[in-house]
Amino acid sequence: MVSKTGWILKQHLRKVWVRVVGYAIVAVLIAILAQWLSPWMPETLQEVISMEAVNQVLNILASSMLAVTTFSLSISVSAFAAAAGNATPRATELLQEDRTTQYVLATFLGAFLFSLVGILALKAGFYDGGGRLLLFVATVAVVSLVVIALLRWMTHLMRFGRLSDTLDRVEKVSIKALTARAANPYLGGHPLHTAPPPTATPLYAVKVGYVQHIDLAALSLSAETLKAQFYLAALPGCFVHQRVPLLWIEGASVSDEDAEAVRAAFSCANARTFDQDPRFGLIVLAEIASRALSPAVNDPGTAIEVIGRLVRVLSHWQPAQTPDVVYPRLHLPPVREGEMLEDALRPLARDGAGLIEVQIRLQKALITLAAQPPGGFAQPALYLSTESVQRARTAGLLNPEIKQLEALAASIDPI
Repeated sequence: MVSKTGWILKQHLRKVWVRVVGYAIVAVLIAILAQWLSPWMPETLQEVISMEAVNQVLNILASSMLAVTTFSLSISVSAFAAAAGNATPRATELLQEDRTTQYVLATFLGAFLFSLVGILALKAGFYDGGGRLLLFVATVAVVSLVVIALLRWMTHLMRFGRLSDTLDRVEKVSIKALTARAANPYLGGHPLHTAPPPTATPLYAVKVGYVQHIDLAALSLSAETLKAQFYLAALPGCFVHQRVPLLWIEGASVSDEDAEAVRAAFSCANARTFDQDPRFGLIVLAEIASRALSPAVNDPGTAIEVIGRLVRVLSHWQPAQTPDVVYPRLHLPPVREGEMLEDALRPLARDGAGLIEVQIRLQKALITLAAQPPGGFAQPALYLSTESVQRARTAGLLNPEIKQLEALAASIDPI
């Protein structure tokens, strides 16, 4: 994992205002630098462009970009609302971090500020002949960027905010988080499969919320300073409060100052994030499927599609058999296959219990996952398969349908 400072910086760089401010600063600098670079312009070209011509182009650019920026922002907000209504509110974060949307909004607002600064500088008599020529060349370049942004925006709007687009984004970020955790299942620490030693003392959280990030390098440094062993209890995605231990400390007594330094390595907030939390993406996909199966929507086709996506995501879970230990004083619990399977498919077994097409697809998905090496999903898949058949029995399916599900469930090999 990256350090806490790097993680915070990464979160900020994903925000739309970063690109907008960056483009706006560049646009203003171009308008200002035009006068400073004017001495290098050929004198024969300095009188080609009049102030009225440049001013007219800049006025057109300023008036149009303000309207286009406002309109594009309203479209983006509508897309966020549509994603929250058609999929799940947890997925809107991914749309807000969409690079194309941020690029387009930043380009439009940057062009508006560029034209506004250029108009003010022209009216104030800031430019000579060379400066006007450079400003005109820069204006042509800005117009070209605006045209490219408009073309990208038109193409992007054909899918932006649609259910399929939201599903693609959630699946992609889920695969990324799951693959990263599979490559480093214990995040550089020792595997922790049992309870901490009975002599270890707990260090409780002081905030209420979800753990979003852990600075393992800072934790390791604290453990080295204390000559202690840390047994982590809260991983990214865990909900903590004042009665939940963040970790257990073995081999040292901890002062209040040391405890505060250890707690500072845990970043907590009101909501979960996708990056270091491989289970969150599975939960969001399951939420989308559950919404599709609700009586108000009644769209089993989307639920069946989500089951296929969940199988595709979980198929990337192949944890390293010999993980590297980078932090020898840290001990971390694994991400358990049974919990991931329950996050992904149990809601579908519940909400789709009365739909035979959903139940058949669910059983086939469990068969596929149970056969996946190295076999971590086999036993949880067998348990969930049996549970799904029991739910189907109480949901009013016909006897032939129940027998079909039982035949599929019987083919799962618990290994």
